[in-house]
Amino acid sequence: MSKNLEHQFSMLVREIRKEYVGNGPKEITTRFIENWAISEMKGNLTNVEKFMIKSEQGKQMIHEARTKMVKEIYKKPEVLEKFESLFGARVLQLFSDINIDEDIAMTVFVFDHPIDQTKQRR
Repeated sequence: MSKNLEHQFSMLVREIRKEYVGNGPKEITTRFIENWAISEMKGNLTNVEKFMIKSEQGKQMIHEARTKMVKEIYKKPEVLEKFESLFGARVLQLFSDINIDEDIAMTVFVFDHPIDQTKQRR
């Protein structure tokens, strides 16, 4: 799989996170495996969130907000269209979680057919 396509996908993830969350991750690595796009993101938390996670209650609130909010963002038709038009493949499922202590998030996008068999659309 083309590193360029992985980079484009990562930049799209960053753009969407910035637009809807207010800041994007500092580092994103994306890998394609069959019909999965797996994005690992480091440096997600804002300064306010870093302050809040000093308490167990704050940590729980941030984890819940981050996982639920991300899933809601990716349900939006205009967001799905951006990913689907990049590959010409439909997003079927999305799995997302964040490790608050490590400030690492993972999102797995499941498409309707393998990414390496699609043609990149511009």
